[in-house]
Amino acid sequence: MSGAPETVLATHELTAFYGDFQALFGINVHVSRGETVAIIGANGAGKSTFLRSVVGQLPSAREQVSHEGEPIGHLQAHEIVRRGIALVPEGRLLFPSLSVEENLRLGAYGKRAGPWKIERVHELFPVLRERRATPGTRLSGGEQQMCAIGRALMSNPTLLLCDELSLGLAPVIIRQIYAVLPVIVSEGTTIVVVEQDINQALAVADRVYCFQEGRVSLQGRPGDLSREDVATAYFGV
Repeated sequence: MSGAPETVLATHELTAFYGDFQALFGINVHVSRGETVAIIGANGAGKSTFLRSVVGQLPSAREQVSHEGEPIGHLQAHEIVRRGIALVPEGRLLFPSLSVEENLRLGAYGKRAGPWKIERVHELFPVLRERRATPGTRLSGGEQQMCAIGRALMSNPTLLLCDELSLGLAPVIIRQIYAVLPVIVSEGTTIVVVEQDINQALAVADRVYCFQEGRVSLQGRPGDLSREDVATAYFGV
């Protein structure tokens, strides 16, 4: 008899603040190994703040975030990357002075073992091989997003956090990018994707959390959630 799926990420009554402003209120999320979990919600719901808290860009208490059973809430961002969590940030944030290949190789600075090498990233996104000498910011929006994903994968994460993958991209490019997520999962990486596009999130996710004003307003498997439930949780109406 097999046991319960291993929890890769869990947050426990997670709170987050920007100065005196509280952005998250007691967030409880769990992500099992091999899942793709989507976090949806309107602008300002706390989705990006949640990811920033997980990766150590915002301070949290030691026990409020755990990765593979170990508390990490007290760790710095570079320590969390070395433990196997990588973030694809909103807006890509490529280094403008570096080429595509240099941006990718920078992701491997922690020297974690795993399947993701430069050649494997090129297989996933062939355009990055073709554009490898091009400055990262000379790429199209879709190519920049591919480079940002590739850079994160080069750290060989067990958990990949993706913030607004579809933002500002054409539908055909969005489909191309989302089509590679199952390939990434097949290599042993669990995925959390923050997404404003409800349809895209529900299509890709094993489970979904909806945030509203810094709280979890709905959670479940997409097939178990009605459109009315999602709309109420998303918009608060």
